[in-house]
Amino acid sequence: MTFLQRVRSVLRGLMLLIGFVIMIVFPESGYRTIGGILSIVLLLEGVRSLGFYFSMARNMVGGKIFLFRGIIALDFGMFAFSLQEIPSIYILIYLLVVHLFSGVVDVLRALEARRMGSRWRLNMAYGAGNIYLALVCCTCFRDPTLLAYVYAAGLFYSACIRFAQAFRKTAIVYIPLESDFSAGRG
Repeated sequence: MTFLQRVRSVLRGLMLLIGFVIMIVFPESGYRTIGGILSIVLLLEGVRSLGFYFSMARNMVGGKIFLFRGIIALDFGMFAFSLQEIPSIYILIYLLVVHLFSGVVDVLRALEARRMGSRWRLNMAYGAGNIYLALVCCTCFRDPTLLAYVYAAGLFYSACIRFAQAFRKTAIVYIPLESDFSAGRG
């Protein structure tokens, strides 16, 4: 992980902590704020992915994934904006579906990384935590305040995972260079 990626991971963790504080302080209306922030982030991510696709990725092998990712993120972002005017329980359902989808994707990525022999445990923990959060929220579905607290706990968990990703050591492969003397040419 490069230094810039570490900084991004820390900033995302800080944003999740801010969301956690908002949800704890304002459990009745905090989910609307989080829903608005989520929709803006999804729209920006969609525009970024589409911009990258049209500027560079359309000429790359496998570049269509950026097109699909951008379209899906834009759709989710616009859908989240449309949810701002309807009853709050639908916003919470949408946030839970996003967590469930994210958890399933992270678990699948962890399983793929395990098959490849790469690091997979942190992704598996993150994905399992998101799935667990969505399932717990389904059990306390009738009480929006309790649902907001459980969702805030999920935001805190996600922030902790982001910080762990940012500060863990990255494995680097070194290829030793042999000098002429050690190669028998000297």
